[in-house]
Amino acid sequence: MLKDKAIKLEDILQPKKQFVTGNDAMVYGALLAGCRFFAGYPITPATEILEKMAKFLPLLDGMFLQMEDEIAAIAAIIGASWNGIRTMTATSGPGFSLMQENIGYACMTETPIVIVDVQRSGPSTGQPTKASQGDIMQARWGTHGDHSIIALAPNGVQDCLDITIQAFNLADKYRTPVIILSDAITAHLRESLIIPDPNDVVIKKRSPVTIDVSQYLPFRTGFTHPESKVPEMDKLGDEYHTYLTGLTHDWKSYPATQDPKVHEELVRRFYEKISDNRDDIVRYEAQYLDDDPKIIIVSHGITSRPAIEAVEMARAQDISVGNLRLITIWPFADELIFNLSQKTKYFIVPEMNMGQIFHKVSEYSRGNAEVIRFGKIGGELHSPEEILAKIKEVL
Repeated sequence: MLKDKAIKLEDILQPKKQFVTGNDAMVYGALLAGCRFFAGYPITPATEILEKMAKFLPLLDGMFLQMEDEIAAIAAIIGASWNGIRTMTATSGPGFSLMQENIGYACMTETPIVIVDVQRSGPSTGQPTKASQGDIMQARWGTHGDHSIIALAPNGVQDCLDITIQAFNLADKYRTPVIILSDAITAHLRESLIIPDPNDVVIKKRSPVTIDVSQYLPFRTGFTHPESKVPEMDKLGDEYHTYLTGLTHDWKSYPATQDPKVHEELVRRFYEKISDNRDDIVRYEAQYLDDDPKIIIVSHGITSRPAIEAVEMARAQDISVGNLRLITIWPFADELIFNLSQKTKYFIVPEMNMGQIFHKVSEYSRGNAEVIRFGKIGGELHSPEEILAKIKEVL
């Protein structure tokens, strides 16, 4: 697509209040965050993201590539990221499965990328048009080996825009893939969206290389900030020389596959650059937790919407209940769950799967509170009445 006149981002994002879908909002969020490269392959229910990126990126001197499959798509955004560009791809369950090997490569090379997984019901081809929250564990452990990951879950149209911006900032700040766990309902939900002025959007880009060329080591940390465990990132083709490999590597990025010490230091740093900054990364919303409710609903993504409505209905009937919505799925809010487990009697975990977050809540409540599984599959979202009935059943 060729431009027939100069286009500014402000032109695309007019009017400032729109009635759009969650997929639309994620495109706007990516453009506001400075994403100028997208590679993807069409797949329901994420295709609208690809279509909108194909429309807008060429107008902004960005680049859109439709690849032959999802394996090629994620490989392309990894390569583009190393050229100093903010990059994104979008897919759903089957495509997300195909991306797993290269997600591991992005983790090993500490490449900042954003992956949108618009979850649908599976396994395999499953129910292409039905929603699910079945990729929670795959997002964390889908690629082999020990690694760190950040994953965020929006629950509405405005949230899709805001979380997409956050995802790019986190990816650059911690040099890691960030996964946005959307779903078919959130993707196609249509709501009012307030689009911020581009000048008001906070962009936190990756730390550029500041060390002298003669002293530069591509994966050495602490050049500018001695306490940081995130290496500064050069741009391939600049004066700094960087060799990239998926093998275990030393500070020079040379393979060192036979050295246990090098491997342990490398992988531990992957974990610690995330775990040491949990307070900055872990986000959540809470309602009615200050009075130590007898029951706490732990929800995430689209399920948090009927959950909070059910909590309001229950409290109107003088039932002691609160709601915790997990926005950051990975790293998991383990300390928060443990602390709350000492103040409540029951956790109820509604989710559109057979109990993936349920297992994490059970693990970190450490027996202090009883954890009630409330999974639902088949593509239908919990209703507030169903969650309210479960609250009353527990009582």
